[in-house]
Amino acid sequence: MHLLPFQGYLRTQRQNRLKGSATSNHLHDSDLPMIYVHVPFCRSKCAYCDFYSLPRIELAERYCDTLEAEWNWRRNETDGLRSRPTLYIGGGTPSALPRHLLQRIIGLLATPDMTEITIEVNPEDVDSEFVKWLDDTPVSRVSMGIQSLRDEELTAVGRRHTASDALKALDLLTASRLDVSADLIYGLPGQTPASFASSLAELTARRPEHLSCYLLSYEPGTRLHAMRARGRVSEATDTEAAEMFDILRHTTSKAGYEHYEISNFALPGHRAIHNSGYWDLSPYIGLGPGAHSFDGRLRRYNPSDIKSYLASGGEGFATAEEENTDERINDYLIIRLRTAEGINLSEFRRLFGSGPTLRLIDDAAPHITAGRLMKTDDTISMNPDHWLVTDMVLTDLIHV
Repeated sequence: MHLLPFQGYLRTQRQNRLKGSATSNHLHDSDLPMIYVHVPFCRSKCAYCDFYSLPRIELAERYCDTLEAEWNWRRNETDGLRSRPTLYIGGGTPSALPRHLLQRIIGLLATPDMTEITIEVNPEDVDSEFVKWLDDTPVSRVSMGIQSLRDEELTAVGRRHTASDALKALDLLTASRLDVSADLIYGLPGQTPASFASSLAELTARRPEHLSCYLLSYEPGTRLHAMRARGRVSEATDTEAAEMFDILRHTTSKAGYEHYEISNFALPGHRAIHNSGYWDLSPYIGLGPGAHSFDGRLRRYNPSDIKSYLASGGEGFATAEEENTDERINDYLIIRLRTAEGINLSEFRRLFGSGPTLRLIDDAAPHITAGRLMKTDDTISMNPDHWLVTDMVLTDLIHV
């Protein structure tokens, strides 16, 4: 039984991940769209990464030109739809861009009405000058890919920074006005439950407002997948992964973090507003090669091809993906069972009708009896003790 729930779907969600609120858990509706920007540049590719990126920083100026044209072409896609006015600049490695280009992206898309503006960074890019520069921009949150605080584990997956680099960067960021979200990975090659517990304890002691913690996935086409096939690394067993997940749950709970989604933990008042928009199917626009979009009915994706993107001039690049009812139901189930709130049955009935709702309740019944699912009068949610087997539960719930 593989513990990672529906990885193909989650890659899209994580690639467009938008996190954290500096002020409140309240989700503000607005006519402004949620915006994700995919910056497809990295200095080098981590062994586990299957997000679209390439080491071609020399294309960054043309990329920004095309991004501006794409935004002008598509900015009205979600007109009239209620959404959350946030901006997330992800990748790739946005912090690898020259600052004047980052400033250009922020200036193009940021508005005073946005409830959060987040940028992804790597520890090796963060120094006092960079943090000072961020302080003078509208950016309100930083999401930093730490992944581990053990050098041998970082080296095993090709990360460029050291544990010391990560801690120095974290200290600089937490001392600033910015909210900080830190990423960790568990199940790394050579990692033990004890070494993961040590990294997690060091991280929570510094009190970043938000944590995202993912079980390592061996995706086809990545170096890590090839390394496993050649016997150079071995995947964590389900028992090891479950032990690390238990450590994660108990350590974050003791430190005062709310476990509000299977991979996300927040101090009070700092849930990830934009990710919460994904989880309740709010409309959003994704810009740049490799980004995805959703207008409430139609999904669009930008092909992962920088050359074609630049050649398009930003016009007509997104490809539409019409979904049938079963696919929309599956999207809803996969997304909502990842959250602590789970499936709202009244909402589900309003969206999909009484027949699919009765079928859902019937299909869920064996898992409710077994304790994997919990049911109230109007909700069905995962029992937190069984969150790691969400994929098994979903197999019985989704429409095929």
